Amino acid sequence: MIVITGASSGIGAALAREYARDGAALALAGRDRARLDGLAAECRALGAAEVRIAALDVRDRAAMRGWLEEIAAGGPVEFVIANAGLLTGTPPDALVEPADAAYRVMETNALGVLNTVQPVLAGMLARGSGRIVLVASIAAFTPIADMPSYAASKAAILSYGLSLRAALAPHGVHVSVVCPGFIDTAMTDQISGDKPFMISAEDAARRIRRGIARNRAVIAFPFLFAAMTRICGLLPDPLRRWSARNYRLTVAPRE
Repeated sequence: MIVITGASSGIGAALAREYARDGAALALAGRDRARLDGLAAECRALGAAEVRIAALDVRDRAAMRGWLEEIAAGGPVEFVIANAGLLTGTPPDALVEPADAAYRVMETNALGVLNTVQPVLAGMLARGSGRIVLVASIAAFTPIADMPSYAASKAAILSYGLSLRAALAPHGVHVSVVCPGFIDTAMTDQISGDKPFMISAEDAARRIRRGIARNRAVIAFPFLFAAMTRICGLLPDPLRRWSARNYRLTVAPRE
């Protein structure tokens, strides 16, 4: 069974379709039940062996544990893609991001990953096999003045994932962290400003799948943008801030 959170749209939905074509059994979670119903129908038509859906908020620790335990009761959870995430940042008429939005992003992007991963770890370790994929962002590589909580949450996911990889690899459990750049999704539509090297969600899903198959520690793309961002993150603080002085991103909150 492949579990995918944040499957209502964007990368999560594209990954569900990608694996459905192989006849995989899927368990899809998201907050939009109507979109999940539509995606489930698509995945069944593409050849998925089984599709289960749940309208859940990954911030709800008890609900996530209950759902994952229910899935595991019917067969092992062999593969988890913790993809659910939110974006916040500086609105067009403000200097910093709203406090409530910052808390919500940290709880979803960071604690939501823990709520997705922790319930399946014991089963994977007992079997001596499993795969965990955490979807972070290129924003994990460098501080972003216009998106402090988003960048911090993704940096936390990157560190957590690589730490898990080191701890679990000797026990047969493989962990990868995905760090995509700008993807053409509803989330990215919230951002005003230059979005270099933007690719489609379908292209992103194919790149992620290839990286997972190769058991790569960090699946970062597009390559040039990822390399530039990594280098920027290594610069001394004054130089990094100077280099980014003319680059501004603003985020329009979702209705």
